[in-house]
Amino acid sequence: MDIWSTLSDTFLDWESMKAVLPEMLKVGLVNTLILAAASVVLGTLLGMIVAVLALSSKRWLRWPAKIYTDIFRGLPAILTILLIGQGLSPITRHWWGPNPYPLGILALSLIAAAYIGEIFRSGIQSVEKGQLEAARALGFSYTSGMRLVVIPQGVRRVLPALVNQFIALVKESSLVYFLGLLASQRELFRIGQDAAATNGNLSPLLLAGIFYLLITVPLTHLVNHFDKRLREGRPVESEDVELEELAHANR
Repeated sequence: MDIWSTLSDTFLDWESMKAVLPEMLKVGLVNTLILAAASVVLGTLLGMIVAVLALSSKRWLRWPAKIYTDIFRGLPAILTILLIGQGLSPITRHWWGPNPYPLGILALSLIAAAYIGEIFRSGIQSVEKGQLEAARALGFSYTSGMRLVVIPQGVRRVLPALVNQFIALVKESSLVYFLGLLASQRELFRIGQDAAATNGNLSPLLLAGIFYLLITVPLTHLVNHFDKRLREGRPVESEDVELEELAHANR
């Protein structure tokens, strides 16, 4: 058997792909998007809190944020998912039964929050101190100046990094299968893996990879679009006008 025939039998078994396609669309894709979207929302909220704590002038607030970030960025994602998913399962079982989704989402969110918190922190710190001073001169309080002037600029500068983190969450959602999933809870990778084991070839896994690409490649181009817009920048005059408009609205 030549090389092409071997590769074709291994990766391009169209009948195997066709057989598993409906389940990937109706079950796998839906579950992958639920895991990723829920983790993005919760991870972003937690990440904002971590960033605020990390920027605090009080050491007793900064250090917990630093320790949290070091731990969840330093541990392998699969180890975090297993520790939380299996370790907390006996405690949470009476709340939602054996469903691994909530703990899987929690683990992914905690991992994402550590990275997103650092992204927010670096973005906020990149804003020139003169922006806050100008806001205070226009009548903003410190809190209002940070909320309406500094933080929006910082977030805008790190949008490409944030979208990259969202892409990573989509891919890391496949690790939740280690917690054990019911047939109706399987995401793209688990469905592809099960079908590959049944059929004796990797075509279903290749199909799962195509679905991941259909999700992540458009997001990658979105990152490039944001990056291009940010590199082009905005005229200084438009920023001054926006700052004055915010000052009037704040009065």
